[in-house]
Amino acid sequence: MKRPSGSHRARVRAQLRRIPLRLRLRRTRGRLLRRLLLALLALIATLCTAAVVAYRLTDIPEPHPETVTQSTVFVDDKGSYLGRRGPVDRQEVPLSQVPRYVQDAVIAAENRSFRTDDGVSPRAIARAVLASLTGGERQGGSTITQQYVKNALLTPEQSLSRKAREALIAIKLDRTRSKDDILAGYLNTVYFGRGSAGIQAASRNYFGVDTRNLTVSQGAALASIVNIPSYYEKAGSDPEVTATLKSRWTWVLDAMATSGAITAKQRADATFPAFRFYPPGTTEGQRQYMIDVAAKEAADRLGITEDQLARGGYTVHTTFDLALQDATTEAVKNLKAGKSGKQNKDSKGTTLHTAVVAIKPGDGAVRLLYGGSDYARQPFNDAVGGAVEAGEALAPFGKVRLDGPLTELRKTAAPTPLQLASAYATAAANGLYATPYTITKITRDGRQVYTAHPDTRRALDEKEAFMVDMQMSKTGTPDQTQDQTPDKATDRAPDKEAIPSTPTAQKAPQTFFTAGAGGGITRRTLWSTTQDPQLTLTVALFADRPGEKKNTTVPAQLPNDPSPVESAEETAAQIWRLATGGTQ
Repeated sequence: MKRPSGSHRARVRAQLRRIPLRLRLRRTRGRLLRRLLLALLALIATLCTAAVVAYRLTDIPEPHPETVTQSTVFVDDKGSYLGRRGPVDRQEVPLSQVPRYVQDAVIAAENRSFRTDDGVSPRAIARAVLASLTGGERQGGSTITQQYVKNALLTPEQSLSRKAREALIAIKLDRTRSKDDILAGYLNTVYFGRGSAGIQAASRNYFGVDTRNLTVSQGAALASIVNIPSYYEKAGSDPEVTATLKSRWTWVLDAMATSGAITAKQRADATFPAFRFYPPGTTEGQRQYMIDVAAKEAADRLGITEDQLARGGYTVHTTFDLALQDATTEAVKNLKAGKSGKQNKDSKGTTLHTAVVAIKPGDGAVRLLYGGSDYARQPFNDAVGGAVEAGEALAPFGKVRLDGPLTELRKTAAPTPLQLASAYATAAANGLYATPYTITKITRDGRQVYTAHPDTRRALDEKEAFMVDMQMSKTGTPDQTQDQTPDKATDRAPDKEAIPSTPTAQKAPQTFFTAGAGGGITRRTLWSTTQDPQLTLTVALFADRPGEKKNTTVPAQLPNDPSPVESAEETAAQIWRLATGGTQ
């Protein structure tokens, strides 16, 4: 067949040009639509194939190490929060320990379709894509599943490719894990402010309770905080922040009531909760002395290092009474100021140190351990490491035979306050010595991994213990204004028995004993002990000043205004009343 010549083709094109465009499009519309449809189907098929391939090639990554690292939490004998050790303030809890209304509060605040969606929000993804393409403000609004993927499994990078990967992983996670597993992972990793990663740390830092003890109101408040945690962390101490959070809290509770997550009565009874003050008060730092001692003991009991303990997610239950500890901090603060208003450091550089120890006789549980006024300035613990001059402090043991751990104590010129308190407690327990301990039990993931058992042994027979107790009752430091000739170590005349100087001490039915090192106005160390069969309380005062060599100290004279004897005994009596509920 002969092909058309070039001139023929030109004539055909010329004829077509003479046909109106509208008529030409009408004649070819069907062919164009078929071509567009085929192109669109090819594009959709390509995108679907790419999505399927990407989905199959996408693996669910392991959580970042920092999101699974847990801190170890320390609580007092009643379960009140003392503090933590670890790089991240996080403790994992199973979803079974999170009340259902707390779960529902988080869902109401963050992703109301969580239990029915596929792990992603197409609308939120579309917003994010549009913002990335147009250079607009970066968008959020992800589902709980996406937030968990972003927080725990991916980097915080803001890019279109990372957002697409986040969506793929969220879909795969939703199809391979239960909603409860995803919610548990989210609640254990999401940031709540105040340094709290996860709901357990948040519960303690905001309300001082475990997650399982959260109320409806507290749960709704924590759920509201997730939105802007760095802003809301000052709730309770900043009026403006508190008012803003209360508005969001109301919104969350209303949504819960509407969805049936809480009853109308629960909604009506809900009141805005009280928050722990933030930033922490002055007593928070003082607690680190207790945590230091408890952490060392806990690590020893578990046979691990303190670093392993800090990262292990343990809950360490201590013997301490936090309320008594905080009250003691305030009492000693007043002591350091003194009647003349002087602080604990004078113009010559002399520093007054106070250590307070309370032990349960016959058991060894340390109820109170005051090691210093400011851990940040002085991490050294005066209660367990302050080797101060004993002087006449061990005089009541002078006429008895000591066995066991007390044998070496008599030879010690500078015992620690903890050692001395445990010796006094032996007399209060009829001669039964109990090794001091600060840990009652240690738990992890709901399992108990260590339980304390008091370590006791007989150090005195009952007759000798009675003699020591009687000597403590008779022997003490008299008022410094009395006209007596002091011996080398104490104000007391060598051959004359003395009684405690303060009226409070004289009226107390329990044993009361005060002694120390140095005499008269040159006193360097003072011990004041009050005890009965249930508690032994020792207050130790000593002073030091800078030594001739750099970073050294030497013993110094205790300040005489007010009288150190009077100060020690009054402080001991005050703390004793706090510890025993006495009124005298």
